[in-house]
Amino acid sequence: MTVYRGLCPQKLPPKPRYATLRTLFEPSVTLGHSQHEQVLDSNALVFYFPSPHTATGEDILEFHVHGGTAVVKAVLAAIPNAIPKNSPQTIRYAEPGEFTRRAFYNDRLDLLQVEALGDALAADTEQQRRLALRGSTNVLAERYEAWRQKLLYARGELEALIDFSEDQHFDEAPAKLCASVAEQVQQLRSQLQANIESASRGELLRNGINIALVGAPNAGKSSLLNQIVGREAAIVSSEAGTTRDVVDVNVDIGGFYCRFGDLAGLRNQRHDCKTHQVGEVEKEGIRRARERALKADVIVVVLSAEAVNDSASSKLKVSIDYEVQELLKQIDLSSQNVVCVLNKADLFGSKAHLSNTRSTLRHHPALRDFFDLSETQLFAVSCTNTEASNIEYEVDPSGIQTFLNGLTGLFGRMTAAVVPRDHGGKGNDSAWAESLGTTERQRLLLSECLQYLGRFLAEVQPTDDSEGEADSQENDIDVVLAAESLRSAADCLAKVTGRGGSGDVEEVLGVVFEK
Repeated sequence: MTVYRGLCPQKLPPKPRYATLRTLFEPSVTLGHSQHEQVLDSNALVFYFPSPHTATGEDILEFHVHGGTAVVKAVLAAIPNAIPKNSPQTIRYAEPGEFTRRAFYNDRLDLLQVEALGDALAADTEQQRRLALRGSTNVLAERYEAWRQKLLYARGELEALIDFSEDQHFDEAPAKLCASVAEQVQQLRSQLQANIESASRGELLRNGINIALVGAPNAGKSSLLNQIVGREAAIVSSEAGTTRDVVDVNVDIGGFYCRFGDLAGLRNQRHDCKTHQVGEVEKEGIRRARERALKADVIVVVLSAEAVNDSASSKLKVSIDYEVQELLKQIDLSSQNVVCVLNKADLFGSKAHLSNTRSTLRHHPALRDFFDLSETQLFAVSCTNTEASNIEYEVDPSGIQTFLNGLTGLFGRMTAAVVPRDHGGKGNDSAWAESLGTTERQRLLLSECLQYLGRFLAEVQPTDDSEGEADSQENDIDVVLAAESLRSAADCLAKVTGRGGSGDVEEVLGVVFEK
């Protein structure tokens, strides 16, 4: 309360946890007729929070002042002068992350909650906010600590076998004991793998979902991007090959942070050499387009309905260019998702014609691999005629909003938590949803823990099931190395939570708090 007495002389201390109106004065000034010249703020609110029930676990004094930068600077400059010159106390600015560090050491926050706090401060979208809230609970910390305790208990059994096997009679043979521990480790591995996979999905929420718009020149990729973001983010022209480089736009879709990339149109340079000369700049754009598409989380293939005039009638055709087909062959279906958009759907004469065209596209050799399970991966839109009545969606004539809703549903499936299925049973989805809040630092440590558990299983599990070699296999088990693998695995979990006996925990804390 020394600072309070210096700024608020001759005033009673504020009531804990209540707002108190006070006039703040320049410290060490004799009150007199000119005291108004030494006023810093005539109507400041003062809050006093006694320990231990505070954000940091320590006493906290807060000043809520009026005005702009000048008032704040004046109060900050006056605070050090509130300490008597002969006092051993000193005033200094907090170092980066110091309040959070103090909260951690005073058991007000665990390390996972500290990281979740950083995510909350950096959140721009609703899904990022929800992700941060998942990490702010102590569910993950309790789960990791329970895993660590299991490993410590298993390690204790093995070390007891090492230290006392010659002096004590054990009911179980070493191989049988190791087999029992290995069964527990296998269950733990299954849970770790699910947590790690969920962490990778959570990164899509935290860092954003990469979406690549691919297609032939003049398919309408730039027009579609402009409709999505609601502004002219990309140049639209009837001239083929207008987009030469990747146009990146960040946008919030249904609470999901997305990075759309409008890529150069994919054209076959050999086939188009007679009708269009592909320059060096466009070649480089096409190369970058392929590279970016193969790294994207979601690939949106934009197809265009084009008119074909013949002697009998005017028809529409939808074709998938050779270069687009070649790109689709290289897609990794285990990590990438494909969505198809049929642009210029307003040109179709009837809903039946459009519906038949969509059905035909679903069975196209280049696309049928992507439409086996979902009927919502092929959308019809009109980027120029927002009142097109022949598109299938009555409440959404342009089809743009239906397309965005489909993307939102896809994003939800991509970022759903992975649930371990132990012994074929059903997992509790709500209990594992917090795994999405696992940060990249935590994921790397969990992966390292998984590797040590793999080493343990390789050490204690026989490679040959032959009963005749059972005795030799038992002798081959190195219990010391097996116990060391469990110790290393437990240390990884200690680094995740910031608790435990790992010697590197202090280094981990320094990195986290500075962020």
